[in-house]
Amino acid sequence: MKLNKEIVIALIIMIVTSALYRVLPGRPFGFAPQIAIALFSGSLFVKNKHFAFLLPLVSMFLSDLLYQVLYVNHLTTIQGFYDGQWQNYLLIAATALFGFGLQTNKVSKFAGNFIAAPTVYFLVSNFMVWASFGGYQHPLTASGLLQTMADGLPFYGYSVAGTFVFGAVMFGGLKLIQPKLKAIKVKS
Repeated sequence: MKLNKEIVIALIIMIVTSALYRVLPGRPFGFAPQIAIALFSGSLFVKNKHFAFLLPLVSMFLSDLLYQVLYVNHLTTIQGFYDGQWQNYLLIAATALFGFGLQTNKVSKFAGNFIAAPTVYFLVSNFMVWASFGGYQHPLTASGLLQTMADGLPFYGYSVAGTFVFGAVMFGGLKLIQPKLKAIKVKS
C-alpha cells in the first residue's frame, strides 16, 4: 500500500489518540489499543515491515512519556519508564507478525489473530515477569509460574476485549474509507 497524505494523517491521529487513551484514569488495565495497532499496522505494511513494527512502538512510547510526565508531577503512581520496559516494547512490536496474514475478508482469520496476539503477549510477558522476579515476586517454581499467570488473568481478559474493540474500529474504518481512497486516486 502506498502511503498517501490522508493515510499518514490518519495514522498520526490513531497513534496520538491511542497514546492519550492509554493514560486515561480509570480505564481497565489491559484494555488498550496497542495490540490492535500492531495487528493493523502489520496488515497495512506487509511490504514495509519496519512501519508495521514502528507504529505500535511509537504509540507505546508516547503514552509512556505521558505517564512519566504525570508520575514526575505526582498525578499518577504509574511510572512511564522503568527497568525491563524494553521487553514490553519488544513484545508489542512482535505482535505485528500476527497482522501480516490479515489481508483477507475472513472473519475467522481476524478472530483467530485477535485472540492469538494477546494470548501470546500474555503468556510471554507473564513468563518474563515470573522469570525475573518481577512485580509479583513469586518463586521460580511451577507453582510460582502458575500463580503469576493467575495474577495476570484480569489483564488478559481486558487485553483480548481491547484487541477486538480497537481492532474492529481500525479494520472496519479502513474498509469504510478504502473506496474513498480509491476514488481519490482515480481523480488524481
